[in-house]
Amino acid sequence: MCGIIGYIGKENSVPYLVSGLKKLEYRGYDSAGIALHTEKGIEVLKATGRVCNLEKAIGEKEFNSCLGIGHTRWATHGDVSQCNAHPHLSYKGTFAVVHNGIIENYAALRDKLKDEGYAFVSDTDTEVAAHLLERDYNGSLISSLINTVKKLEGSFAFAILCKDLPDTLILIKKESPLIIGKSNEGFLVASDMNALSPFAVETVKMADGEIALVKKDSVSFFD
Repeated sequence: MCGIIGYIGKENSVPYLVSGLKKLEYRGYDSAGIALHTEKGIEVLKATGRVCNLEKAIGEKEFNSCLGIGHTRWATHGDVSQCNAHPHLSYKGTFAVVHNGIIENYAALRDKLKDEGYAFVSDTDTEVAAHLLERDYNGSLISSLINTVKKLEGSFAFAILCKDLPDTLILIKKESPLIIGKSNEGFLVASDMNALSPFAVETVKMADGEIALVKKDSVSFFD
């Protein structure tokens, strides 16, 4: 069991992410983390154990971020460690990814990426997806996302940040659930309706095979 939370809007994303992660705790997990789009680029904070450990890691740091993603992980590939906790960064830090589901052909994809010179810092299938996103990224976001998805076998719900897109939260859904909620201050996304309350005033469940680009005041869906 694991959970996804994301926020894009007018306010600081950190309180929304932490609140959402706490609402996902009942699902069971062994680590938690967040990735924030800031003026410095994408910043990642992760901790093993409870969400309260992540809160300690965040501490009194002041982040100027209106866009972020978070995750509670239950180990499937790799042991319980900070390196294996989500979010995962791509090789050059272009993308940050959180993922629910299992990429069944990750081992073959991982070997191919290693042959091409990609280095891995985790044992997860999710890091494979992050590196593939970066490798396939050609400046045309949607076509790049589709090229990556075509290579993946299994189930996945992705929430993604791109360093080049400080105004966009990227979502991809196949079999694992993703729900988008509209609040008065922006949009939230979660794998579980509980994480959207009490903020969301409207919600929509993504369909299998959909990609969504979420901005502060709009959502665009792609097949």
